[in-house]
Amino acid sequence: MSKLILKDKTEIIIEAGSSIGNIIVKSTSPAAMAETWAKMTADNLSSVEFTNDSDVVSGTYTDLKLESETSVIESDGTVTTHYRLREKTDLEKAQERIAELEKQMAIHDGAIADLGEVTSTMASQIGG
Repeated sequence: MSKLILKDKTEIIIEAGSSIGNIIVKSTSPAAMAETWAKMTADNLSSVEFTNDSDVVSGTYTDLKLESETSVIESDGTVTTHYRLREKTDLEKAQERIAELEKQMAIHDGAIADLGEVTSTMASQIGG
């Protein structure tokens, strides 16, 4: 069985003929499909591996994005899902880095403000 292995080590069995842009997964039920879909997070797609039937890694990818998902409930109750992944663009990666830097700056700004308040309090207490 070929597999898609997510960053958190979740192993998803994929059908023959799957590719990065068309990962085919057969689930036993809609609930099982939803569990698999819930694992397709940005963090889990930041590092993935594909393995072949011999469990040999056949591809390693980073910074993937779930572009779309299409599911069909089959007559036997199973669900066939097509996940379309793609690599993030340089612009998307840059936007994520900027957002992370902005979060860090907000934390630093708060710490600097706190330090300023403590310094002012100390100065007023020692008569400065």
